[in-house]
Amino acid sequence: MLTIDPSKLSERENYKFLIGSIIPRPIAFVTTASKSGVLNGAPFSFFNIVSHNPPMISISVQRSAGRQKDTARNIIESKEFVVHIVDEQNVEKINKTAASLPPDESEIELANLTPVESTKISVPGVKEAKIRLECSLEQTLELGGADTPGCDLIIGKVVQFHIEEDIYENGRINPKGLAAVSRLAGNDYAKIGEVFEIERPK
Repeated sequence: MLTIDPSKLSERENYKFLIGSIIPRPIAFVTTASKSGVLNGAPFSFFNIVSHNPPMISISVQRSAGRQKDTARNIIESKEFVVHIVDEQNVEKINKTAASLPPDESEIELANLTPVESTKISVPGVKEAKIRLECSLEQTLELGGADTPGCDLIIGKVVQFHIEEDIYENGRINPKGLAAVSRLAGNDYAKIGEVFEIERPK
C-alpha cells in the first residue's frame, strides 16, 4: 500500500487523489440570483447532508486563485439558493452550466433550462429536476488556501422540499425513479447500479 504525505504534493495532485478516492459523489445543481437579477446556475459535487434536525446541507465552492465564484458570492449576498438533484435526464443540460461565463450572463439560458418560481424564497429553481430544495443560508466558512481562502463552505437550511409525485412512494423517495447520477474523477459519471440491503445491528 502507498503511504503519501499530502503536504509534499501539489494542489493538483491532492485534488486528483481526493476526487479519485471519494466516489461516487452526489451532484448539487445550485441556482442563485445576483444583485442585478441574473439567474446563475452551477453544478457541485462537494455536496452532502449536514443535519436532519433541522434539515441542512453543505456545498463547498472552490475558489480559483482566491477568487470567489458567482455562486458563493450570490448566496452570501442574497442568503438564498436552490439545490437540485442531478439525474440521468437532466445531466447533459446541467453539464453545460459548468462553462465559465461572465457574472452578467445566465447559465440557465445557456443550457436552455426552465426557471420555476420558488415557494418560500425569491431565487427560482429549474423545472427539469425531479427534486428541488429551497434553502436559506445558515453559515459560510472561508477555508483552506495559503495566502487567501481556498474555498467557501456553504451551509444551508432546507425551507421547502419539491419532489415529483412519480418518485414518491409510501413516504419515501424511489431511488430508481429518481435515477440520480454521481461524479467520479475526470469526465466520468456513474448511475445507480445494483441496490442491496444489509440489516443494521441493534
